[in-house]
Amino acid sequence: MKKLLFILLAFPWFVACEFSKPDSEVKFPKLISDGMVVQRDIPIKIWGRGIPKEKVRASMAGAIGSTQVLEDSTWLVQLPPLPAGGPYELQVNLQTIKDVYIGDVWLAGGQSNMEWPLKSGVIGAEEEFANPDFSQIRFFKVANDYSAEEKSDVSGGEWKVANGENLPEFSAVAWFFAKRNHQEKNVPVGIIESNWGGTPAEGWTETKILAEIEGRSYTAESKEIVENPAKWREILSENEKRREMRDLLVKRPDSLAAGEVSSVGYNDGDWKSINLPAGNPLEHIAWVRKKFNLSSTGEAILTLSPINQMAYIYVNGVQVHYKDWSETMSELKIPAEILKKGQNVLTVRAINTWNNKPEIGRKWEMYLTQNGRKINLEGAWTYSNDKVEPQLPVVEYHNWRPGFMFNAMIAPLTNYAIKGAIWYQGESNAGRHAEYRELFGTMITNWRTRWEIGDFPFLFVQLANYMERKELQPDSDWAHLREAQTQTLELPNTGMATIIDIGEEGDIHPRNKKDVGERLWLQAKKVAFGEDLLASGPVFKEAKREGNELILTFSDFGEGLKLSQGEELKGFVVEDAEGQFEVAKGMISGPNQVNLTIPEGFVPVGIRYAWADNPEVNLVNNLNLPARPFKAGL
Repeated sequence: MKKLLFILLAFPWFVACEFSKPDSEVKFPKLISDGMVVQRDIPIKIWGRGIPKEKVRASMAGAIGSTQVLEDSTWLVQLPPLPAGGPYELQVNLQTIKDVYIGDVWLAGGQSNMEWPLKSGVIGAEEEFANPDFSQIRFFKVANDYSAEEKSDVSGGEWKVANGENLPEFSAVAWFFAKRNHQEKNVPVGIIESNWGGTPAEGWTETKILAEIEGRSYTAESKEIVENPAKWREILSENEKRREMRDLLVKRPDSLAAGEVSSVGYNDGDWKSINLPAGNPLEHIAWVRKKFNLSSTGEAILTLSPINQMAYIYVNGVQVHYKDWSETMSELKIPAEILKKGQNVLTVRAINTWNNKPEIGRKWEMYLTQNGRKINLEGAWTYSNDKVEPQLPVVEYHNWRPGFMFNAMIAPLTNYAIKGAIWYQGESNAGRHAEYRELFGTMITNWRTRWEIGDFPFLFVQLANYMERKELQPDSDWAHLREAQTQTLELPNTGMATIIDIGEEGDIHPRNKKDVGERLWLQAKKVAFGEDLLASGPVFKEAKREGNELILTFSDFGEGLKLSQGEELKGFVVEDAEGQFEVAKGMISGPNQVNLTIPEGFVPVGIRYAWADNPEVNLVNNLNLPARPFKAGL
């Protein structure tokens, strides 16, 4: 009896010891930080580093989990699924992560069209900036980085709330998507931006997975990277030193030197003479000067477009503008107090870290306007790329190599539960379109395997229309790449936003990002949230020949097919057995049907729609969603 009494009296002490808060300090990855959004309704992983064998206890919103730090100093605690809500505090030992929300989390991946920020000439951005405060939408921008081996944490990034200060920097596509998610589902939304302009899909896929695929353009290099990691560590280390030197040179010119070089009195007699825009592209840090005369005083407007990539612009020794890489070069107001009657000088410092070949201006778009008088700035300029500043060191873009961005920008994220991924990429793989279906599908499967949360929704954007418009272009790389993207829909829980109608002939970065984000959201509602709704434009189903006509039927036609513009159906071509193509005219003949007239004397064996870099198309459904490009046999 005494023994039993002792046990009963001691029990509260044992309970207190067991559930007291461990007090050892732990370290978190950058994603686990103030302001984060974690995924609702599935287990939540919290992880980091600590002292081996020490206990780690985590709690949030009434959920509790604990573990012990492993010998390699890593730990991971899993909390049970929680519903949307917040703000909460996440307590881990004696440390507190504040302002945490639970909602929907999406990874926004790809290249520059996903990276493109709202501030960079996006249509409708000003409306967003007029109402910028959405405290329950947060973005985490993963710093651009690459590595020959997997990293345990990203090199930079922090959670930022959607407000007037931060919103202009957010991915435009991801913003319009996130805003819809927040408003329609009434939950907090977190976007993890892991994207990088100009990058191919193999850079975002695990190297050892790519090394197992035989006979591809990336196979040999993938195997070599896997077999020689030490060699690649050394290569990347030396390249990083050159990059740091380049960035120091590029970021900002010495203000005193720049003021002198851009002044009217500077002696540029030992500079080269160059004609612009004919002399493009330039090289290294390109300084160019153009003297011009004014017959009167007063404000002037400078037109100097386009400039690729970055530029510092000076008039008479005064910096009047800095153009960032993603900014569209607009007309610049030159204040009257800077200008002089008589001789003036325009100086531009241009840099292109992409390929070290900056470009300044285009024919008919280089002039100054003052008091209604246009002063032509085309023709002779002086040019130096080594007199003012040293030439740029050679920096290789190793981030493009198989798996290198995966190692630094994807692998460190895979413990963080997500609702799914949105993806906009393909431009950099168009020249190797025959590999893309397999490569893209491999990447998606690779990500799903590494996240360990099943076949999470993967929603992607089909390439927009771009480049010169051609009615017949059967060998279009972009058309073939779009077909490979369509074939990727064979994977479960995938969705594709078609944007063949909103691209721009002269710009690979179309400024209509709102429709892109919202079309991705339609796919999310159907694929990720299981809603029964029309999410795509018309999808080709089958074709039958009747006399001199082809009868085409479509699914996803909604309330019926229609033309978005004009009265003539555009975009259809037919192919014969010899590989010759002809345009096929036609008309909408039913709610889900199109009739095409076969050209006289032509025997078609195949049909294609929207099959060109920049096809003219106008077939849509009642939601004005464009018909999906396709090719099919007959």
